[in-house]
Amino acid sequence: MKVQPLWLVLAGLLLAGRLVAAPLSLDVRLTGFSYPSPVQTLSLNDQQQDLEMAYMDVAPKQGNGKTVLLLHGKNFSGAYWERTIIELLADGYRVVVPDQIGFGKSSKPAHFQYSFQTLADHTRRLLDTLKVDRVTVVGHSMGGMLATRFALMFPERSDGLVLVNPIGLEDWQQKQVPWQSVDAWYQGELKKTPEKVKSYMTASYFDGQWKEAYDPLLTLQQGWIRGPDYPRIAWNSALHYDMIFSQPVVQDFDRLAVPTLLVIGTRDRTALGRNRAPEGIRETLGRYDRLGEKTVQRIPDATLVELEGIGHVPQFEAFDRYMAALRTFLQQSR
Repeated sequence: MKVQPLWLVLAGLLLAGRLVAAPLSLDVRLTGFSYPSPVQTLSLNDQQQDLEMAYMDVAPKQGNGKTVLLLHGKNFSGAYWERTIIELLADGYRVVVPDQIGFGKSSKPAHFQYSFQTLADHTRRLLDTLKVDRVTVVGHSMGGMLATRFALMFPERSDGLVLVNPIGLEDWQQKQVPWQSVDAWYQGELKKTPEKVKSYMTASYFDGQWKEAYDPLLTLQQGWIRGPDYPRIAWNSALHYDMIFSQPVVQDFDRLAVPTLLVIGTRDRTALGRNRAPEGIRETLGRYDRLGEKTVQRIPDATLVELEGIGHVPQFEAFDRYMAALRTFLQQSR
């Protein structure tokens, strides 16, 4: 029997459509994973350890003198803002996009006391280094909580605030969602699989309808689960969850002193710890079709744009409508 060379076998499988690329495996700092713009790092010393904060700082060909700061959500990194960055650059904005500590290409410390105040101060230190005095701060999901805290701590640095389907529009503890320890969060993270990540995003973000255009949202979480450093990733994720659950911002909305835009996909039902809430409470949580209107009434100078039938990630599911709202707000703020 004649044995064919390996290269010929592989070529035949490729032509037959039977050769599938190996699933992506990612290390703790996303080595080899490309971002839409060059990534730089800021050295930070905090809590008696040296850390690195990764970021993109992208300048337009012809600037308008304004800067937009983009803050990512918990299950994401700065990379998912790619299309927004492109549009903002075309409009003349400088765009600064950090990965917060514990996320993306930034350091993942073994021990860290996370707080939104700490992350906001890291972001302020980044802007100081870049000599950026004022920004319009845009936050999505968890980034909306951080953006709110940044605007509260540094109103003199904030031209405006944009919250894109932010979490934290309600205090889950007040809604009777039971507290759980960091160790319990950690055990939950260790049980995740690539398949579970996609199932969660499909059901929670996109109403059970997955499209190929959403695939980039899976890359980080699935790649880390397959990678060599997932226990460290999972531990930081557990610390992040504890921060989000224990440090609500909703009670401070009435103190915001900057113009604010709320972009709300009304189909969103994101609520931290829903599975632990009493059965009669679960369906009342994460009702963004109601939370948008309640929130805009709490913030002194706020505008609400509701995207009917859209879920948690408008910048993927309804980019043109999301971008139109953002662009209008930015133009009015100039």
